Amino acid sequence: MLNKHRGELYLVLAAIFFSINGVIVTLVLDHMSTFRLAQLRALGTFALLLIITLIQDRKSLKAQRREIPTLIVYGVIGFAMVQLGYFIGISQGVPLSLVLIIEFTAPIWIVLWIKFVRKGKVAKDMWSAIALCLIGLVLVAKVWEGFAFDLIGTLGAVGAAIALAVYFLMSETQVKKRSAQAMIVWGLGVTGVFWSIFLPIWTFPTQIFTAEINLQGRFAEYSAPGWLLIAHVIIFGTMVPYLLVVNGIRRLNASTSSVIGMLEPVIAGIFAWIWLSQSWSAIQLAGGAIVLIGIYIADRAKTNAK
Repeated sequence: MLNKHRGELYLVLAAIFFSINGVIVTLVLDHMSTFRLAQLRALGTFALLLIITLIQDRKSLKAQRREIPTLIVYGVIGFAMVQLGYFIGISQGVPLSLVLIIEFTAPIWIVLWIKFVRKGKVAKDMWSAIALCLIGLVLVAKVWEGFAFDLIGTLGAVGAAIALAVYFLMSETQVKKRSAQAMIVWGLGVTGVFWSIFLPIWTFPTQIFTAEINLQGRFAEYSAPGWLLIAHVIIFGTMVPYLLVVNGIRRLNASTSSVIGMLEPVIAGIFAWIWLSQSWSAIQLAGGAIVLIGIYIADRAKTNAK
């Protein structure tokens, strides 16, 4: 029971770190492209965590030749494709809120995989929990405001959802073979290479590191150097939350972990309200409460994914 609660705590903390990072990323993206930031996050986190892992547990990085294709798929689909689908969605004019809603349908794809491919048993409560979470997120995001449909953008968001489901499912399998640190090193290492194929490192806009970036909102009177915000994105916005997620999955399972991950848009909205002074309506508050109820039900549901 203690191990289960620890897994829940890890996933909630990961959602908090990812949510805070969402505000920081918003500030940084005023000075660089989303694709370059994705490349920087991957390569920066890979380099830092590789050094740490080589010092602490270098044996965990070893992989047999037959495992390498799986690890490449894990990095490209579980990391890079989630980011790419998200970027395609927002670049095609689909509202950010709608892209996030579609992306966080990942738990649906996970339980469908468990039920129809793995032939596992999915608790009825899990379906109810996912439905409640999705309804809650729709209310939080108020997707009916500024609604716009774009086929390519919507397909990109759906692709991100499927890729996110693959990430949770493959993480559930990989945690039995190697440490969380080694998994993230492999995943983000492959992702960094993927982005660098299309975005040569020697053309990277290094001026971001010396730029003075306004903190906006309640902190509009202050600015921070680009290198400091980038360091936050790499350490506290990528490395720490990904390690928390993997360790959470180790103690729970892919389906429950993915539903708890639906906390992220809700918490992100709270931080946007606190930091950027974005207002919350009564319907958004109700949506947040519904998401919490759905997560509680999902956490209690027992899913046999074998």
